[in-house]
Amino acid sequence: MASTGTVTAQFPVRVFGGPTALFEYGGLRFLTDPTFDAPGDYQKPGRPLLTKTAPSAGSPADLGRVDVVLLSHDEHADNLDNSGRALLADVPLTLTTPGGGRRLGGGARGLADWEAIDLERPGGGTVTVTGVPAVHGPGAREEVEAIAGQVVGFVLTGDGLPTVYVSGDNASLDAVKEIADRFGPVDTALLFAGAPRIPVVFDGACLVLDSAQAAEAAAILGARRVVAVHYDSWAHFTEGRDELAAAFTAAGLADRLDLGVPG
Repeated sequence: MASTGTVTAQFPVRVFGGPTALFEYGGLRFLTDPTFDAPGDYQKPGRPLLTKTAPSAGSPADLGRVDVVLLSHDEHADNLDNSGRALLADVPLTLTTPGGGRRLGGGARGLADWEAIDLERPGGGTVTVTGVPAVHGPGAREEVEAIAGQVVGFVLTGDGLPTVYVSGDNASLDAVKEIADRFGPVDTALLFAGAPRIPVVFDGACLVLDSAQAAEAAAILGARRVVAVHYDSWAHFTEGRDELAAAFTAAGLADRLDLGVPG
């Protein structure tokens, strides 16, 4: 259910390329999937080679205070790179998958599906962050996780605050429907898109939403605004800004698509 007394003014979202975005909510500053490394080839043990094609629109030094990192998963270089991992040491709290919480240690905490944590707001009251399902590829979740690993999304709520959904690397519209049933309508959805494909993984099927699915997710969520991320700066992203704009226009949702403020 949406928060009561919801504020209707939209808050700015700074985008840095790839899945990385910064926004203030309830007086707290949240950063998604930090990736600030230079263009080049990156490979984690047991994972396919990923190529970053463009620099980030800023650096960790440009962020200012970060209170919470919302990390969809720690196992892929396009969601947590070397500079992003170093940044976590200076952030009080990183929310991520249960497995990621164990691997990262320190200020990291894993959230299971529908598990919530209340964060103290600077001016009093709380922001509630709830971990929500995400599936990083096509098919049954347990089969996908065996290959692509665990992913978590997040819903942010609070008294007098808009409802915010951060999808993480999710390819499942069924998961979106579950989230909409519990939390819709959503004021702002940060949707990871880009139709990423890697030929040797799931026979090249989409690992995250494509543009048309992102528009469908927006409709399912009843989202007033969609901030699209995770569609640029990496070679395995196969759809970008133009495809997103076309898909939202075709769905009659062009007025809801927001590509954020460059970092």
